[in-house]
Amino acid sequence: MEPFLAPAYALLEGLFIGAISAYYNFAFAAKAPFIVMNAVGLTLACAAGMYLLYSFKIIQATQKFKAIIFTATAGIAIFYLLTWVLSFFGVSIPFLHEGSMMGIGFSLFVVAIAALNLILDFDMIEQGAAFGAPKYMEWYGAFGLLVTIVWLYLEILRLLSKLSSRD
Repeated sequence: MEPFLAPAYALLEGLFIGAISAYYNFAFAAKAPFIVMNAVGLTLACAAGMYLLYSFKIIQATQKFKAIIFTATAGIAIFYLLTWVLSFFGVSIPFLHEGSMMGIGFSLFVVAIAALNLILDFDMIEQGAAFGAPKYMEWYGAFGLLVTIVWLYLEILRLLSKLSSRD
């Protein structure tokens, strides 16, 4: 991403996240009035926790770790893409949007993978700095981190909505 595109991207991302947050806030106003604030707080706490785990070398981004997280992330992306395509043909995957134990378990798994992707982002940024990556690469590191945090937020929001729908 080029630096001059950053303000436009930030505006569009803000509108996107704001619209989704407003929808969840409206849809769950009765059962979970603070669902958006809880999701924001959990996202920030999760990101800070993962940073601490990474910086204290409790979780290290080894090649095997990277391969496992990349494979799990690709699997989730393919699964989401497949369910999206199947929805055009009237086929739905029930646990994906329901508050069943399987749906909550799936959401917990996706939240965990999204959180572990932060380790990959921190490692990419650290390795780029250690190897003297060009200045423009800072944008790629920041963009990757932003995408992961937004994904984590959306998945936490989805998990909280499933948990609140169980009442």
